Amino acid sequence: MLKRIPLAALQQADATLQALMQSVRTALFASPLDPATIKASLIALFEYLSSPVGRTDANCCAIDTFFCLDDDLPLERLPEALQDVFAHMDALHDTITAPDIAENFGSTPEQLLERVRDSRI
Repeated sequence: MLKRIPLAALQQADATLQALMQSVRTALFASPLDPATIKASLIALFEYLSSPVGRTDANCCAIDTFFCLDDDLPLERLPEALQDVFAHMDALHDTITAPDIAENFGSTPEQLLERVRDSRI
């Protein structure tokens, strides 16, 4: 089941994105933790958000809300490189409406995808 996020954000996110968000969240809570699985799920997520069909304001805002407002995520369990990816999601919601801000904070889907791919996991 998807974590509860503000209903408007969830309703606007498409079904593909919802499945990708859940995949990342499931990997974060897996025991034992498998950083390679988390990395792969993040790559799939950001590849979708970087695609013409996935790169929408609703999707970018949903990801920001889903991960940045969830205080229960066990991010401290992650390698530093992956913690850094989550830390840079904080301006993902600006990707469409204020792209200069998102880019300045390293929070565009393309920048986050590059950060994940470059991580040594």
